[in-house]
Amino acid sequence: MQENYLANWIQALFDSLPPEDNKNGVLVLGAIKFNFVKKSAYPVSDFCCCSHSLQIIIKIASGNGVEKILVGQQASFNHLIFSMNFSTTNVKNFANGGFIMSASYNPGGPEYDWFNYSSGQPAPESITDKIYGNTLSISEIKIADIPDVDLSKTGVTKFGSFSVEVIDPVSDYLELLETVFDFQLIRSLISRPDFRFTFDAMHAVTGAMPNLFLLINLVQLWILGFNYAMYDSIANGIPLEDFGHGHPDPNLTYAKDLVNILYAENGPDFGAASDGDGNRNMILGRCFFVTPSDSVAVIAANAREAIPYFKDGVKGLARSMPTSGALMSPLVGNFLGILWMLGSYQFAGKRVLEQALTTFVRRMASAWLSIIAHRNKDKKAGEKLISVADVVKEHWATYGRNFFSRYDYEECESEGANKMVAYLRETASKSKTGDKYGSYVLQFADDFTYTDPVDGSVVSKQGVRFVFSDGSRIIYRLSGTGSAGATVRVYIEQFEPDASKHDLDAQVALKPLINLALSLSKLKDFTGREKPTVIT
Repeated sequence: MQENYLANWIQALFDSLPPEDNKNGVLVLGAIKFNFVKKSAYPVSDFCCCSHSLQIIIKIASGNGVEKILVGQQASFNHLIFSMNFSTTNVKNFANGGFIMSASYNPGGPEYDWFNYSSGQPAPESITDKIYGNTLSISEIKIADIPDVDLSKTGVTKFGSFSVEVIDPVSDYLELLETVFDFQLIRSLISRPDFRFTFDAMHAVTGAMPNLFLLINLVQLWILGFNYAMYDSIANGIPLEDFGHGHPDPNLTYAKDLVNILYAENGPDFGAASDGDGNRNMILGRCFFVTPSDSVAVIAANAREAIPYFKDGVKGLARSMPTSGALMSPLVGNFLGILWMLGSYQFAGKRVLEQALTTFVRRMASAWLSIIAHRNKDKKAGEKLISVADVVKEHWATYGRNFFSRYDYEECESEGANKMVAYLRETASKSKTGDKYGSYVLQFADDFTYTDPVDGSVVSKQGVRFVFSDGSRIIYRLSGTGSAGATVRVYIEQFEPDASKHDLDAQVALKPLINLALSLSKLKDFTGREKPTVIT
């Protein structure tokens, strides 16, 4: 990484913000697991947050006139807590924005940084474009000459008119959850001896607070002597620098341990896994995998009855275009942020294994537990419980099933992957309605472009789509969120209204479309890959 990379980028960001957001402003600062290192300025644990980078941001914020910085204790205002709790912190503290130090997304470099805006949503493109422009012409870094701040304990440190407040990032969030979910109803479910669940934190930052909603209930029930499986309910819960030699991506390949547990003969009734920063999740029932598109649809269909916060209805829905044909929006979180600010965006599936429950709560495990608890609230001891699979299959019977699969080809050579996408774009541009691909008749083909209905923002090149007359879809994308090389993602979806076919394995039901997707793209020729790294 170039010398002073972080400091230059942070200054470019401050130069991009409206003056009122700098002068006497309040910012929130935090980091995720990827920035943990063994050595820290403060001996709070073996794996503390990268203190040096945090101190740089604090000093530059002071140099740019920011009045106050809020930091989670040990910088634990990670993405899990940040995305859930930022809106609450903003309301209480009138924060203008906040930084998340991450290992994914832009900008590049070994220590990535996000800037989230005042209501917690990712910074809009109008800001990120300015940041990039300023990085090309930056001539000075305004950095205050102040000592490092001890982030290991709560309290306020003042330097003249500038202050840094180290806060407990958990308490506000838990207080908020009490207003969203029926804690007592979920306690009644997880205290039943005939209901068991496992949450897999994948040795990532979510392990420190592995879905706080689950943990707080577990602790309370354990103290009362109700939950017999507390220590078995949280798997891989200790954050490790190398993720326990694993890959913290919650899918059927990298969360195989959890899959094996849920698919065992007498496995738990409910399972969930979370990725490295709590940003993506996977939901499982006993011997049953819930696809992301099904998950957000089921939550939305049941929210009004099962989640008290939504008793008056759900205001809005959003889901990334490749994951399902409905609720199409870009994969870029910046554009979901427009609805987020307006309070219109409450359920979302961003990318394939992430759902978001907003305005205040954006994780799906708690929502799913609420649904299961609501469906079983009148079940007496000994009666068969309504399962995750029962809820999903009932949804299919009502609305039909969208068979869905995603093929990921990780760490491909960038040159070949880019050539493949260019070839697909050219093929799509030359295609016309009525073209036949085996038994499939083309409705249209394009490179997805999205125009935001609220502010008119436009995002292009979001995925090459081939959509057929029966509603079947094939979508191709290159992902920039991997750790090395290029990741080619192929999304395959087909609607099936016939209930007698709903129990088919997705790979069986989609086999003709999968074969078409691979041949149409000439994926093997361009990438040299015989098979995908991950199948979802």
